[in-house]
Amino acid sequence: MIKMSEPIVLVKKHAPLGTIILNRPEKRNALSKVMIEELEQALRDLHGEKSVRAIVITGAGSAFCSGLDLAEMHAAVGEDDAFERWREDVVRLRDLFEQILRFPKPIIAAVNGPAVAGGAGLVLAADFAIASPEATFGFPEPKRGVISGICAPLLTFRVGGAHAARMLMMAETISAERAAAIGIFQEIQPHEKLWARGMEIAKEIALSADEAIQLTKRMLNETIGETLETFLSAGAAASATSRTTEAAAEGMKAFLEKRDPKWPGS
Repeated sequence: MIKMSEPIVLVKKHAPLGTIILNRPEKRNALSKVMIEELEQALRDLHGEKSVRAIVITGAGSAFCSGLDLAEMHAAVGEDDAFERWREDVVRLRDLFEQILRFPKPIIAAVNGPAVAGGAGLVLAADFAIASPEATFGFPEPKRGVISGICAPLLTFRVGGAHAARMLMMAETISAERAAAIGIFQEIQPHEKLWARGMEIAKEIALSADEAIQLTKRMLNETIGETLETFLSAGAAASATSRTTEAAAEGMKAFLEKRDPKWPGS
């Protein structure tokens, strides 16, 4: 008998909570093209579930999400249509973040482990985040020769320009405690209690009128954060451009080969 592999995005419903699990633990839940498509579909499916009042997004295994799949990115290096493929990748990620921001129900990131690069962006796109002590958070892209253009507006929106500048320019990865101190994580919970805490939050949300919660989220993300979509598009263009450089080719190659990069001109 052929054993069927598990889906790379799992969806569970325990009203009033819906749970989405990124399920590529062997790849640290890296966001492949297929995984992004399935995550978008999972959100569409839970959108129509009236009994679901809030969504938890979490990761399988020891990581939350390591960002875009660098193996897929590196495969395009040297191809005639490389820039177009890179542009499609970052636009797809931008569209996912915008879907989360526009989603009418509150989304909680339950950060069970490292959330870096695009994975950190998922956390920032969510309405709030709870994390285990093992969680880390950061933007290592410059150390790979690229930039975190799509995540930069979200980071600035959540924590302000000073914290964003330090994290993005130093390519920092910070602890759960530090992330909580600057407002990225709202709570730190033991790993085994993350989902239960998500359920508690969903039950609290369910005590309020559905329409009031939807309007509150729209007010925050579309009024106070009215420039976010413009900045996300500009960030996507900058990210795609950064991938065309010699530094990007060397950075991604070095990362996949598990060695220090040798930057052009150094």
